[in-house]
Amino acid sequence: MTFSLHGQAVSPGIAIGRAHLVSNAILEVAHYQLRERDIITELARFDKAVTTAGAELDALRSEASVPGAPAELSAFVDVHAMILADPTLSEGVRELIRERRCNAEWALVQQMQLVVDQFDEFEDAYLRERKQDIVQVVERVLKVLQGKARKIARRKASADDDLIVVANDLSPADTIQFKNLKIGGFVTDLGGSTSHTAIVARSLAIPAVVGMQHARPLIQDDDLLIVDGTRGALIVDPDLGVLQEYRLRKAELELERSKLRRLIGARAQSLDGEDVELHANIELPQDTERAREVGADGVGLFRTEFLFMNRDDLPDEDEQFEAYRAVVKAMGDKPVTIRTLDIGADKDARALRKRAGNRLSPNPALGLRAIRFCLAEPQLFLVQLRAILRASHYGKVRLLIPMLAHAQEIEQTLSLIELARLQLCDARQKVSRVEIGGMIEIPAAALSLGPFLRKLDFLSIGTNDLIQYTLAIDRTDDAVAHLYDPLHPAVLKLMAQTIQSAQRVLMPVAVCGEMAGDPRLTRLLLGMGLRQFSMHPAQLLEVKQQVMMADTAQLGLRVAKLLKLDEPDKIAEQLEKL
Repeated sequence: MTFSLHGQAVSPGIAIGRAHLVSNAILEVAHYQLRERDIITELARFDKAVTTAGAELDALRSEASVPGAPAELSAFVDVHAMILADPTLSEGVRELIRERRCNAEWALVQQMQLVVDQFDEFEDAYLRERKQDIVQVVERVLKVLQGKARKIARRKASADDDLIVVANDLSPADTIQFKNLKIGGFVTDLGGSTSHTAIVARSLAIPAVVGMQHARPLIQDDDLLIVDGTRGALIVDPDLGVLQEYRLRKAELELERSKLRRLIGARAQSLDGEDVELHANIELPQDTERAREVGADGVGLFRTEFLFMNRDDLPDEDEQFEAYRAVVKAMGDKPVTIRTLDIGADKDARALRKRAGNRLSPNPALGLRAIRFCLAEPQLFLVQLRAILRASHYGKVRLLIPMLAHAQEIEQTLSLIELARLQLCDARQKVSRVEIGGMIEIPAAALSLGPFLRKLDFLSIGTNDLIQYTLAIDRTDDAVAHLYDPLHPAVLKLMAQTIQSAQRVLMPVAVCGEMAGDPRLTRLLLGMGLRQFSMHPAQLLEVKQQVMMADTAQLGLRVAKLLKLDEPDKIAEQLEKL
């Protein structure tokens, strides 16, 4: 019987294939009593399962580090390894096995529930969201205990159909295993636009719909599915007419993508002659290859925090310098914007957490993160600044400071940059001039631009956090994911005001958040006056196509009218007309 479900569209495209259900091991746990003499054997069985699960995560971390794998994956795996090693979980299970003489599977689920309940009591939405990582780690250990193969069977789809992975939720480790299979799409009951599944799906360019709520129990293995990752729709057992329509649309999309490759060498210029710069966001030095393949005008955002993740020690100055220099040399005469360490909130690094004494901020998104952390750790910050300044000798480097809100933060940062430069001069190290910019991602910064415009060389709007802080929505929290709205009039007005203020003093301004890579918003941003975009390399050619079909003069007039609206429905209506 044909029926359709709707969720949140998080990765565009169309996938047609057979359902592959990912089981929920927690729901399949039995409870039985042990004889006294079997307790030692059961404890050993549990310890062996934990060791096996740890080895699986180590192997997955290696898979995540190969060229072509999304950089975010290894960070996700690292979080799961940290949870698995936490004695809070394992010691509680051992105690239950000994005291209640129960099987390891049942004890593990009971202990998981105790830990998850504690997370539910946290006021901070980000910490509450971390309970899902605990559930995913427990599922991994359970599947070892139950003797189930963790890897997905390499089932064969037909020539026309891919496999559609359907799950209550997917861990990052799960998604790594899919990259070598013919996976067409992801469907999950849980998740939002910034969930693990969404991030990985976009990185792999695989259509995905999340937040379906009840898709997993309604779908059976091998059901024929259509995943519309653009409209957020899932069609189960479509009739022939619907199937043919979607196959035609899928073929048209694939043809459009192949045509986009012709734009690689083309100039990003609008119909009325406005040149637009299209830069790439990268996480690791090897990502520059993808940026060059699509003809990026430079690196608009090098997220240096990924150099600090998945390790027990901190990268020293030489190691950082080599990484920065590799990117600068690979990009030739094109600019490379290196963002200083933006750690905290949803980005964690073991070595830095140890340095902070494992203290937990009651609200990480509003706590000691990004530039606040760097200014609190000036010696660590100086190491990074010296490494970046040394790399400037090999090309055009721009230095970007995240999460600035106060004039004194700008002053302190500029003083430390100057100190780092003097230290290098004393050591007879070669340094070239570096432009210094600030990220506009806190409403206070957007509303008080004076110090930014007077003291810095350029601005970059980080839309992900700007939306989060403007709307008071934790973008990692499923419960409020539907309220995360890039088109909220307050967000649009803050962005437009920032762009226009920078333009009045001839200061370069870019957008480097998710909005920059959404081709549906390209004309809106052009109409605001934006002339520099930075995005994931996979999105660049589609945005370039939109730029080349746009008349910026006309868009400026129409967007000015749109910005006067304060009703979401009317804003969406006018956006469609653009």
